[in-house]
Order: sequence, then structure tokens, then C-alpha cells
Amino acid sequence: MHRSTASPTLPSGRTLGLGLALVSAVAFGGSGTAAKPLIEAGLSPLHVVWLRVTGAAVALLPVAYRHRHAVLRRPGLLLGFGLLAVAGVQACYFAAISRIPVGVALLIEYLGPPLLIGYVKFVQRKPITRGAAVGAGVAVAGLACVVEVWNGLSFDALGVLFALGAAVCQVGYFVLADAGRHGDRPVDPLAVSAFGLLVGAVLLTALTRPWQADWGLLGGSVVMNGHSLPALLPAAWMVLIATVLAYLTGVISVGYLSPPIAGVVANLEAVVATVTAWVLLGEHLGLPQIAGGLLVLTGAFAAQASKPAEAGAGPGSEGAGTTGSRGGGSTASRARAAESGAGGPGVSGTEEAEAGAGARDRVTG
Repeated sequence: MHRSTASPTLPSGRTLGLGLALVSAVAFGGSGTAAKPLIEAGLSPLHVVWLRVTGAAVALLPVAYRHRHAVLRRPGLLLGFGLLAVAGVQACYFAAISRIPVGVALLIEYLGPPLLIGYVKFVQRKPITRGAAVGAGVAVAGLACVVEVWNGLSFDALGVLFALGAAVCQVGYFVLADAGRHGDRPVDPLAVSAFGLLVGAVLLTALTRPWQADWGLLGGSVVMNGHSLPALLPAAWMVLIATVLAYLTGVISVGYLSPPIAGVVANLEAVVATVTAWVLLGEHLGLPQIAGGLLVLTGAFAAQASKPAEAGAGPGSEGAGTTGSRGGGSTASRARAAESGAGGPGVSGTEEAEAGAGARDRVTG
């Protein structure tokens, strides 16, 4: 009876998860295109990052207030998400590009998905699908082409270390987003995003000292590909689309997919960033970048289309449900999948109700 009720919802749940992950990748990928006119107008990169994170945190204050009980339920999780998935990724990445070429830093940061696969397999000891592993490798090869890494190879030990720090923080994004759904006190993914951005905003305020910026620039105009437009337009896009929408959809999608698969799909951010810069900023898109984008798409498809990894009885069964399609899990896993397929994680009324119902509720920058 459970099987006949839950099975029809599994494909739609997986499809929804993939759709949310793609929306997140597209939203994240446009952040650089929106930020560049603001930087060229006179704001420093770190102040633009502060504006992005703090603006998103303010926009999600109503969500944080609605889920205020999450602070008492999983304070360590929320603090860790803000520290790693928000502030850590941003700070490490911008520290890296101050010492090594942007393309090299971006490629190293997007070693996050292979690192994530290694973490799940060797630390969490959960089975990994062959498609996810192969897809991650193909996607990283494609990223090397997208960023044209051969045009700016430069070794700076500290810069490389910062870039690796960004990759590790990206792993934390997916691991913590997934951890919020488990345990005796699950946390709504909306709460994870809202409080994570609040924590990140506080940490970045101490790091960037935003009171030193000339915020009057936001009242003027900026230039994008030769066209003048109000500075508030790219600022609003960066805050509402590239941060609020990106984090919310990204965290929720982990509940339908798995951290390794969601991580590989996130590689599409680099492709989106390159294409939007070509269309909106007039930056050149060469043949290697087009070929690299196709490789990234191929890797993402291989990962999300893979079947669940085989696992033994007991804890291994849960691992199979975590690393692949939810259809390979236990009866309880199917029931949870059916529940999320009907309403989706993050849409119920209170967190107490979610915990009672066993809801399984899912952010680089």
C-alpha cells in the first residue's frame, strides 16, 4: 500500500529537486554580472559582497521571525551554515582572487563537488553512485575550459590555500543543508537560509567595515555593456535573485536530491556566469568556453540521472536513499518522499508540526 501510494510521487519529487537546483545555479551564476557594474562604479568587491548578504538577510527577516524556534532547536547548525556557507565562501574566494587569477580561483573553488563526494564516501561512509563520481570529474574538466585556466596559471601558495578554503566551505554548504533535515530536531530549509544569511551578515560586517564605503553611489547610475541604468537595479537583482532566491532554492533542493548530486548541478553556476557576462556585459565567449560549458552540462546530467547506489541492510539502506534517488530507500524513506512530493519541504506552518510529521527539510557565493 505504501509502495503504490509513494511511487508515483518519486519522479516528480526528483524532477522538482533538479528544477530547484537549476534555478539556484542560474540565480547564483548571475551574481557576478550584477556585481561588476557596482564595482566599476566605485564600490569595493568586499563591500558589494556585504551589500549582497546583508540585503538578503534583511529581506528574509520575516522568514527568520516565523522560524525563530530554530535558534533553540539547532543553534550550531545555523551558526555553522552562516560561518561556512555564507561568510566563509565569500571571504575565502575574494582573498584568493587578490593573489591568484580569477579563473584559477574559480576552478579550485569548484573542486567542492569532488571533495563533497569524498566526504560522503570516506567520512560519512555512505555509498556514492558511479554517475555522481563520473559527472563530478567531467564537470571539473569542463570548468577548466570555461574559466580558460591555461591563460592565467600562477602559483601563490597562500592564494591557492584561500581558494581551497572556499571549496571546503562549499562542501559545508551542502553537508549542513542536508544535516538540517535529519535528527530528532529537523529544521526547515527556509530557516537554515534565513539565519545563515543573518550570521553571515554579522561576520562580514566585522570583516568588511561597510561604514567606510560610499553608499551614495547606489543613488546614481552605472554602466552595463555601454548602457546606463540605475545602480539600484543590479543591486536589487544581486540581493533578491542572486542571493535570496539562490539560497532558498539551493537549500531546499538538497531535500529532493542528495548533496553530491546537488553539488555537481551547482557547477552550472560557472557556465551561467560566463554566458550572462557574454550577453549582458559584452565579454567574449570563446570556443573552449562553449566546449567547457557542454562538458559541465554533460557532467551534471550524468550525476542527476544516475540510479541509487547499492547498499546493504541497516544503515547502508539509509545511505542509498541519501545519495541517489529516493526510490531506493526504506519504506519510511518512501513515505517521507511521498510527503515531500505532495507539499515540498519548507512550506508547512510551524517547525513543531514539521518535527511531529517527520518532514525532511535544504547554499557559494
